[in-house]
Amino acid sequence: MEWDEPKSKAQTASHIVGEPLDQLSKDELQTRMQTLETEIARLKEELERKKAHEAAASELFTGKS
Repeated sequence: MEWDEPKSKAQTASHIVGEPLDQLSKDELQTRMQTLETEIARLKEELERKKAHEAAASELFTGKS
């Protein structure tokens, strides 16, 4: 394996934004919605963690938040 080879994702995309939804069952739609809601929560947690880190760094280096 080469060092600059991109790492493959462990999980394939279960939803593609903008794809047609008319062929999906109600269960499939529910599953996709739950997956996306879980991912949104994970993204929000990471964003808040980064904001807190940025605020702490700002406070450390400038004495202001």
